[in-house]
Amino acid sequence: MDTLTHALSGALFARALAPSRPRPEDPPIWQRMTLCAVAAAFPDSDIVVSFFSPYSYLLNHRGATHSVLMLPLWALLLAWLAALCFRHPQGWRAYAGTTFLGIAAHIAGDLITTYGTMIFAPFSNERYAWGTTFIIDLWFSGIIVAGLVAGWIWKGSRRPALIASLMLFAYVGLQAVWRSQAIDFGEQYARTAAIAGATVSVQPGAPSPLNWMVMVEKNGDYRYAFVNLKRTEIATDPGPDGGFLETLSAPFNPLSTAIWNRASLTGSSVENAPLVREAWMSPEMEFFRWFARYPALIGVDSVLAQECVWFEDLRFIRPGTPFNPFRFGVCREPGGEWTRYRLNLDSDPVKFD
Repeated sequence: MDTLTHALSGALFARALAPSRPRPEDPPIWQRMTLCAVAAAFPDSDIVVSFFSPYSYLLNHRGATHSVLMLPLWALLLAWLAALCFRHPQGWRAYAGTTFLGIAAHIAGDLITTYGTMIFAPFSNERYAWGTTFIIDLWFSGIIVAGLVAGWIWKGSRRPALIASLMLFAYVGLQAVWRSQAIDFGEQYARTAAIAGATVSVQPGAPSPLNWMVMVEKNGDYRYAFVNLKRTEIATDPGPDGGFLETLSAPFNPLSTAIWNRASLTGSSVENAPLVREAWMSPEMEFFRWFARYPALIGVDSVLAQECVWFEDLRFIRPGTPFNPFRFGVCREPGGEWTRYRLNLDSDPVKFD
């Protein structure tokens, strides 16, 4: 989830859970909302790691600051800083519940997306993702904004924020139902195509919660389709003058006319297979073997007299956009050592370290 939506969700939940009859010693509601918004944005402070190197950021993003094990520590730290700032007579105790709520809301907001969150860091780097919600969901964010605006209009009532919070949970629950429908469609395709033992999974698309990427995988071979669960006709191509959201949504076809694409971890070239396997298993690609959910070969080519092997994570393919940001590979001079690179769309490959 984007950081702004995280912050707004913190403010919404703080308003929704504020006591209906506050005690004289309770912090004012504006302090609760402000602090909970800051706490809900706090886990994304791990962006500072990117100043050291993009490689370190990829390894550590959604790590320690997103951990449920570390949550109490971060909550107490922020509560202590709030006590210094607001000089409340009860000190950090007046704010600990609010900061805990904000950070917990952030972790939950990231878990429902597909990127993956290391909730048990630093003791485990396993990434968990429920995969119900696209990382930037306009409907999800819109419910939050509507609740905050309504709460601002009816300043004396927490009811708008409470209703909006319940709507968020209901919306994610509905997305879980749609996710199950998309999986059923993939399983039906696997049976029809006689792909025994295939693994079926799905990824939410944008901008509609009815848009899904359906993935059927077996032994590193992939078949995937972009579908809309309710669309009955193929969308008209918006063309170069089409709007951004229209361009994103148009490639998602009705279930009855789904177009299945194919990809593979090793590719179709027998000649390149040994080189691809060597590159994929090299120590320099260990980070991508850990990170990628659907690793697939892009190709083998030569750059500056080096042989290069390129991979991408199909999880981040976005129809209607030309660029997958998670494309990496290794290059070497013949017989030399492999070096990590990141493959950009409009520029030469850059070293990734």
